[in-house]
Amino acid sequence: MEQFEPGSLSAPQLAAMRRSLTSGRGALTRRSLLRASGLGALTLGGLSSLTACGIPPAKREGGQAAASDDHSDREKELVFSNWTEYMDTSEDEKSRPTLEEFTKRTGIEVKYTEDINDNVEFFGKIRPQLAAGQDTGRDLIVVTDWLAARIIRLGWAQRLDASHLPHAYANLSPQFRSPDWDPGRAYSYPWTGISTVIAYNEKATEGRKVDSVTQLLDDPTLKGRVGFLTEMRDTVGMTLLDQGKDPANFTTADYDGAIGRLQKGVDTKQIRRFTGNDYTADLDKGDIAACLAWAGDVIQLQAGNPDIKYAIPAAGYITSSDNLLVPAKARHKANAEKLIDYYYELPVAAQLAAFISYVCPVEGVGDELAKIDPALAQNTLIVPDKAMTAKSHAFRSLGSEEETAYEEKFAKLIGA
Repeated sequence: MEQFEPGSLSAPQLAAMRRSLTSGRGALTRRSLLRASGLGALTLGGLSSLTACGIPPAKREGGQAAASDDHSDREKELVFSNWTEYMDTSEDEKSRPTLEEFTKRTGIEVKYTEDINDNVEFFGKIRPQLAAGQDTGRDLIVVTDWLAARIIRLGWAQRLDASHLPHAYANLSPQFRSPDWDPGRAYSYPWTGISTVIAYNEKATEGRKVDSVTQLLDDPTLKGRVGFLTEMRDTVGMTLLDQGKDPANFTTADYDGAIGRLQKGVDTKQIRRFTGNDYTADLDKGDIAACLAWAGDVIQLQAGNPDIKYAIPAAGYITSSDNLLVPAKARHKANAEKLIDYYYELPVAAQLAAFISYVCPVEGVGDELAKIDPALAQNTLIVPDKAMTAKSHAFRSLGSEEETAYEEKFAKLIGA
């Protein structure tokens, strides 16, 4: 499906980005709360990188980037760009155990840099080189699904060699196996998953469980104490599921139906407000009794408040992901593929998951994680069981015209 390209962002799309910066997932910090999986923070540099038209986007021919010389056999090294605090570290924070073990095993030195602060800003850094057909100086990057989709669409990611990825292919969780923007994971593998669930304060609900969008919108005991999110894909996606629609395959009429359902909640004052990450304080205090929430927030809140509970609706929940890509013209593709595959080995995946506490995309990691921390291994927000995995849904890719129209309608709904 068509993805919007540099230079074509509409006013509603830019407004959605600003919401993400000021109150949405783009405003959060990693590990203290759930890191952004939406459109990312907007700096002046990041904004200009998306609206500048000076370099025409390269188009993918034959479904992949042009072949690139691989120096992996001669150069035992790779450069890996990631987000901050998205890698396990030693207690004294002076080493990164899994990366060091990879080097010991393979002889490949990893230059690991935490130079991704948000998707938009990072794309601004690498876009000029990618568009010009030049090496970005990076062999492996981690970007959120919407940006991964765009990079692949533009032909700026290298197709991965499946023969170099036996563990990744075998152990990838079914819920992440075939997104519509990269069917069969030809160009990417997930680093982590991010889930949208229902959270509630059991004290504020007087012991009642809240486990559906219908309950959020219709339960009179919750009137005026319900929160939805300012991220369109989460709020509309969860509402579509509640209405029996598939977020991966919906029509404009379906979308309008979800907006209408939410509008009724606004008109009747059932919904207190639409929030970004600031819902956490209100939920903790009980001013919001129940809301849509990001799983990372729930884990953090539960650590300090035993009244915070969560539920996975019977209709399902929305999942997004952060993803590993090899940029076009990277010098060490085979080395990067070895690192991707390494993090899909069960003991290594468990060590990483125990540290970062995000959804682990590696199937069967539970037993290894239990050796490190039994409680984490039982937490389905980190290791989804089969029942939870079966309820996972992704919001489909949008073309530029669709996104403009949908964001306009959503902005009107939330009063943005």
